[in-house]
Amino acid sequence: MSGELLITLVKGLSGRTAYHRKVVRGLGLTRLNRPVVRKDTPEIRGMVEKVKFLVRMEEVGDTK
Repeated sequence: MSGELLITLVKGLSGRTAYHRKVVRGLGLTRLNRPVVRKDTPEIRGMVEKVKFLVRMEEVGDTK
């Protein structure tokens, strides 16, 4: 897990719980279809797993 993850919000937050909104915000996602790049760590993967029905995740590869 030394690469990066490209995370994109693909579903809206309307009608979602406050917990899901906080996790999405914690990932740095602000708008639909606007991707963010995050380091591939267990913490980030855990956050993505909590909201996997709202986001799309792609592995970008090694940064070295």
